[in-house]
Amino acid sequence: MIRISNLIFEYTDGEEKNRVLSGIDLTIREGESIGLMGPNGSGKTTLARCLNGLLLPTEGEVFVDDMNTNEAARISEIRRLVGMVFQNPENQIVSTTVEREIAFGLENLGVDYEQMHEIVDKMLEQFDLQKYRNHPPHLLSGGEMQRLALASVMAMSPRYLIFDEPTSLLDLASRKSLLSIISEFYEEKRTGDKSKISTLFITQYPEETLTFDRLLVLNQGQIVLDDKPAVIFQKVEELKDIGLEVPAEFEVNHYLKKLSDGKLSLNTSDFLPIP
Repeated sequence: MIRISNLIFEYTDGEEKNRVLSGIDLTIREGESIGLMGPNGSGKTTLARCLNGLLLPTEGEVFVDDMNTNEAARISEIRRLVGMVFQNPENQIVSTTVEREIAFGLENLGVDYEQMHEIVDKMLEQFDLQKYRNHPPHLLSGGEMQRLALASVMAMSPRYLIFDEPTSLLDLASRKSLLSIISEFYEEKRTGDKSKISTLFITQYPEETLTFDRLLVLNQGQIVLDDKPAVIFQKVEELKDIGLEVPAEFEVNHYLKKLSDGKLSLNTSDFLPIP
């Protein structure tokens, strides 16, 4: 379990302090899938980076399986448990071939060669990267590179997986492919006998969150909504007021309800005549 208590984070610019997160309380339970949305500048990436100690709280505490991220001696173990997939995969790929990239984290963990080889083979197959085994990562497409970043993180068997807008730089086909792979992998872990993996998925696309257990909405450094996606997306006007979109079906239902309640009228002059 990840437990966040009264998390405050401030950047310091000279003598000025810029508060990005303000009093966040949050629990991420075993096996839970959580979406996170918020307008630009709301603190989403900052919150994500606080979960594995890339950033440390100005005030408050973050516990990962009862380990405090403020304890320097626990950071390596925390970062093994909390894997991160960033918006731009090039920011986390360090090796010269696809195979070496997947093996990189395992080597750092001291995994023996035979086991490492088995894990690398499994990840190459699971993320459809076998034919690129000896390719330089920079020659991959954006979608393939993002799959490699995910495979490299998953090879280390994290207990928590944080996605920071992993589909925002991809075309529609690559988005669908990556989401399908993530969904299949998550369901396998969720229904398996081993410890269930928990996910926090940051996205700007509301439809990507519909299957999650919970959806968080962050605004001006605070969690303003926390509920099932289907419940939150009924708050169409509230979400639009802070600059967020909702899936099309929820928006249509919202305006149809306003029409039926007499709270909205259609002006026929708004429609173009049929030629």
